[in-house]
Amino acid sequence: MYSVFIVVLVLGISCKENKKEETTKDTTDEIVTETNFGGLALYTLRDDMGVDPKAVLQEVANDGYAYIEAAGYNEGKFYNMSPEDFANLLKELELTPVSTHHSDVTLENADAMMKDVKTAGFEYFVVPIPPMGLFHFDDATMTMSMSGGAENLSNIVNTLGEKAHAAGLKLLYHNHDFEFKKDADGIVPIEYLLEHSDPKYVNFQMDLFWVTKAGADPIAYFKKYPGRFKIWHVKDMDKEGRFAPVGNGTIDFATILANKELSGMEYYMVEQDMTFDGMKPLEAIKISHEGLKNIGFK
Repeated sequence: MYSVFIVVLVLGISCKENKKEETTKDTTDEIVTETNFGGLALYTLRDDMGVDPKAVLQEVANDGYAYIEAAGYNEGKFYNMSPEDFANLLKELELTPVSTHHSDVTLENADAMMKDVKTAGFEYFVVPIPPMGLFHFDDATMTMSMSGGAENLSNIVNTLGEKAHAAGLKLLYHNHDFEFKKDADGIVPIEYLLEHSDPKYVNFQMDLFWVTKAGADPIAYFKKYPGRFKIWHVKDMDKEGRFAPVGNGTIDFATILANKELSGMEYYMVEQDMTFDGMKPLEAIKISHEGLKNIGFK
């Protein structure tokens, strides 16, 4: 900036012309920044991240993503990096840390874990499944479920929400399909969680694939519980009911997107749990980002 002023003095360029030049530069910077948009859930690239996280994150930035959601915390480190080092790497790559998944959180380890999350620069702490041994996956039927009941899960999530608030974070609960189905007590767990939590401490990350898989309507939930769904997982479903790149499936994202303000959505993350027919995850995220553009995500 000082060198600009020196040139201005030497050449006698008017302050008015200089101001115009700076305004043009600022506008150009904004345009460049806007070329990258949307977020990526790094769970999609979990295998690649385990090999060379820096190279993978560079590719994520190159593909046009602006922010990320982590899913690789273990023993105080994110992808084998200290919280400080991980934050510095993301800053170097101009990727913003927004949210991070912690399936192994407990009431005992939450404080230390949340301290690391805050140090790494994240805003949202996400509980991706019923924690503390309550989540179950049946390999034979490929189905998910939970034990302990909705009230028990709600009590745990509420306690974690208060801890997150104290740590300067925001807590979200992430759904799969089973939370949208009545349990043995006739309770729909996601509705119990929504109705028995204070939005000051607990809100939700809606996974649009799993809501659709459950036969539920995302927009109906936005209307019934407005403002509670702060982050979306955006992933498509093919005609066989499998995960697909965004825009290559059957989910009507445009209609859902038109209701983003009602939902309370502040961020969205592309995610694809699995790829099929020889497609690699790094290829899928490229296709998904193009799909975001075509649908109208910004």
